[in-house]
Amino acid sequence: MVEAEFGLMHITGEADRPPVKVGVAVTDLTTGLYACNSIMAAIIQRGITGRGQHLDVALSDCQVVTLANIASSVLISGEPDKGRQGTAHPSIVPYEAFPTADGDILLGGGNDRLYGVLCQRIGEPQWAEDERFLTNELRVKNRKILIPMIAGITKTKTTQEWLDILENCGMPYAPINDIQQTLEHEHVLARDMIKTVHHPTVGPIRLINTPVKYSESTPGIRSPPPTLGQHTDEVLTSVLGMEEEEIRALKGEGVLG
Repeated sequence: MVEAEFGLMHITGEADRPPVKVGVAVTDLTTGLYACNSIMAAIIQRGITGRGQHLDVALSDCQVVTLANIASSVLISGEPDKGRQGTAHPSIVPYEAFPTADGDILLGGGNDRLYGVLCQRIGEPQWAEDERFLTNELRVKNRKILIPMIAGITKTKTTQEWLDILENCGMPYAPINDIQQTLEHEHVLARDMIKTVHHPTVGPIRLINTPVKYSESTPGIRSPPPTLGQHTDEVLTSVLGMEEEEIRALKGEGVLG
């Protein structure tokens, strides 16, 4: 609902298709991150002034701030945004996903030099000298001409073939991987992002590790995910000070599972 009401859904999806939500609850996640940062900042401030403070962190506010450059463009120009662009960049061409013979690849010809690199690697060096595409401004203007030309080339080879061709070219590029490919990615594994922990009920399970690496500390997964109601008695006794007989009575009445 927040994605819809506060702009994100309007700019997410293909230009000729209905708006879509982001694949994960990104607004919830960014709000949680802002909340964590704010809590730590307040703790530091308390250490200086001796005073704590109340934090008001709203989903809507965090959604608005993550509109970033799109919001800035509207504020500065006073004009409406350009709507959904799919994977394309609103002001840089070519900078989007292109089809391959077996998938998709993201190519980032972010300036005139990198556009020239792209033309060389896809075997069409003359496109760099084409008067219609000499500058980024012209490429943006002629986007609907250039993008299909590039796509006609990229779909003739597999994603891996293009990765081999683009190796060490200096231009940003990346395969569009699914989730399993991501979790098996050599970089993800090298960064220790997948950990195996022992669960008392189901045995060993694989989980996503914490993403931040510290020079002096080693954060990690403290415990496996709890089973339903695993810590109910512990919380009721240690936090609420309830007696075992009282807990049993509540369970007998169906108040607790």
